[in-house]
Amino acid sequence: MTWHLPDPDRQPEFYRDVAPKRLVAFVIDTVIILALSLIGVLLTAFTALFFFPLLVAVIGFAYRAVTLAQRSATPGMQLMALEFRTLEGQRLDTRLAVLHTAGLTISFMIPIIQIVSVILMLTQARGQGLSDLALGTVALHRRAAS
Repeated sequence: MTWHLPDPDRQPEFYRDVAPKRLVAFVIDTVIILALSLIGVLLTAFTALFFFPLLVAVIGFAYRAVTLAQRSATPGMQLMALEFRTLEGQRLDTRLAVLHTAGLTISFMIPIIQIVSVILMLTQARGQGLSDLALGTVALHRRAAS
């Protein structure tokens, strides 16, 4: 397979500090998801408190899948100047956005998968996690691409 992405040895600026920036983006997105979930609690006259973890999971899944499908980046990733691309250099489509979000969800349900994914992000030249490797995606610096 021919990769249509920047070479990490010749253009390291595309991949520099991607893993820690992904972590910061995740924290930003989590805060937004929690805020949206709290709004959901208010809109349901507090009955959503009875199933709050499920509400957070559903809102989080929808938030990530929709924002990845629209811009190939979540708002947190946009603030950190990151975006996902396929190995062919294309932005994520809806199918890949949903699959990537499902991969993240599964990795949080099975912590060993998340640990392996983080280790891969920190040790791979392109900083790809398990979901990235399985789906053929990579997180890049958006500004470097400009």
